[in-house]
Amino acid sequence: MSRKSENSAIEQQPSTPQVSPSSAAELALEPVAEPETKPANRHWPSGKPTSSRNLCTDEETVRRYTEAGWWGTDTLSDIVARHAASQTDASPVSFKGTHLAFIEEDRYWDWQSYHSLSGRLAMFFASLEFERTERIVVFLPDSGLLHAVYLAAERAGLIVVGIGHRAGRAELSHLVGRCEAVAFVELLEEDEDTDDTPESLFESLRKEHPHLRHHIRIAEVLDRANRNDLHHDDIAQNDLPQNNPTLNDLTQNDLVASLLVSVDNKPPEHLQADSREDRQFPNRLGPSELFLLNSTSGTTGLPKCVMQTQNRWFYFHQLAKEYGALTPEDRFCVAVPAPFGFGLWTTHFTPAALGAPTILMRRFSPELMLRLIERERATVLCAVTTQFIMMLNSPDLAQYDLTSLRVLFTGGEAIPPQRAQEFEQQTGAVLLNFYGSNETGVLTGTRIDDSQQVRLNTGGRPVPEMNVRLLHPETGEVLKRWEQGVPACRGPATTLGYYDDDAANSELFTEDGWMLMGDIVRFTDNCLQVVGRTSDFIIRGGKNISAPAVEAEVMTHPAVRLAAAVAAPDEVFGERVAVYVELREGAALDLESLTQHLTTRGISKEWFPEHLVIVDTIPRSSGAKMAKGDLRKDIAKRLEG
Repeated sequence: MSRKSENSAIEQQPSTPQVSPSSAAELALEPVAEPETKPANRHWPSGKPTSSRNLCTDEETVRRYTEAGWWGTDTLSDIVARHAASQTDASPVSFKGTHLAFIEEDRYWDWQSYHSLSGRLAMFFASLEFERTERIVVFLPDSGLLHAVYLAAERAGLIVVGIGHRAGRAELSHLVGRCEAVAFVELLEEDEDTDDTPESLFESLRKEHPHLRHHIRIAEVLDRANRNDLHHDDIAQNDLPQNNPTLNDLTQNDLVASLLVSVDNKPPEHLQADSREDRQFPNRLGPSELFLLNSTSGTTGLPKCVMQTQNRWFYFHQLAKEYGALTPEDRFCVAVPAPFGFGLWTTHFTPAALGAPTILMRRFSPELMLRLIERERATVLCAVTTQFIMMLNSPDLAQYDLTSLRVLFTGGEAIPPQRAQEFEQQTGAVLLNFYGSNETGVLTGTRIDDSQQVRLNTGGRPVPEMNVRLLHPETGEVLKRWEQGVPACRGPATTLGYYDDDAANSELFTEDGWMLMGDIVRFTDNCLQVVGRTSDFIIRGGKNISAPAVEAEVMTHPAVRLAAAVAAPDEVFGERVAVYVELREGAALDLESLTQHLTTRGISKEWFPEHLVIVDTIPRSSGAKMAKGDLRKDIAKRLEG
């Protein structure tokens, strides 16, 4: 199979799928022929990484994947620049056109704003004299501003450390230290999600990590004097979505025009337009270089840092476009946080590659999502399973017109078939999912023309060029496609591996360079079904939570002698964290006091136990390990009662 690379030009027309499900079935689960000579210093796709600090894909792999049409030579900033250039000052901002890049609840970004503001930020970063490929933490809520900072870092030659905005103090410190970050970027205004002031948080981080040099605080500023207002002549009344803000409201919530930036506690200043903003930045990153580090849960401790290249996500975009029949006329509504893998392709890459607008939420709520879908006529919804179930459970659901939706991309956790079918009945949209991970990208996927049985009950068919195979979970032996095993892959969607973590890479890759998933799966009629896990994770709302890491934190409480964390079933979040605890003699503990203790520890809120069971003795298996299978059955029975 050869997919044409689409990050070499702005897309104008939808593509026609080039491989039918039947031909995909013939190619799936078969290893690709590898060149006889492999480069000595490499990351898989050509082989197992020899260093966890390599910052780019090896030249041979880049050549092969580019010739195959899976990768390209453009970066995201090239694509955004072309969109901006195609939008003249006289171009009306149309709700049916493609001049809008991002839509937020109270503001709009067009492509010129996105390109211009990222250019100003890139020049600002250059003025701080960073070295090329130094790392900067971007700790911002989901917004057009976050994406402008990501784009600016690419243009300035800096690597983003993307951290979810709900990360706790301990996670922040760990990631700053692991990535040796030199700057910390956050909002200028106070953050209502934390008790720390920006100054106290930064100073405590810098005290632990002296390499953290700069504290950068930033905000958008609306400046209508420098932008064309939205006028009645620009937008026909029948183009406006029902319940959209009036035209008078739109002129008050105009397109973002400038930035206000404070550096190292200095008074904030405007970043004004500069004639050099369209220049070629000499340090800019290439599409096959490391451009972003994001986190993924470790099985025994704090998160690992996944090395992301742009080309892997441009390849993923080709799949998404093909499987979902996406076009520039689509309007994306994305509820998934941008720094993570699902969020990266649905907000940062695919909409830009198409030239389509993206609706963003700084803070997710099902009611806000419903309102924005109706107001902006969203056609593609991207949400983890928990989020679309919360939408279905909303008492406001019947009040909104969701008929504009045609596709829901979901996943990140198990998809209950009944709720998925209910979503399709309520909206008329088709539910699709890709099976993969932040590290592997994609192994299988469902298509818009698949049957409902396939779409709602399986992970779809293997992606041929990802060379999916099944391995025995203990011996690593390659299995037949009808057996149960651990899925492994290698191909153009895989990551470079974990940054500065050779031990973790040795678990992620096999010795001969295949990247592993943490599940046990089987294929029925060539469609993937997950039947178990090899890793001790709790998947709450699409977020992987390490059970051993939760146990370690709980056992820091002075009342706790031993703890076992397991997944408690939940209709909305899929799973919640349940903890079984043996207490020290004479001690007492309740959930509230445990939560208060963990809050002072600075761990992320997603780790907080939501069920606490006090027992005399945690049951053990024959090998003296905690019998977690018995505990999972027990918590399920308790909740049923």
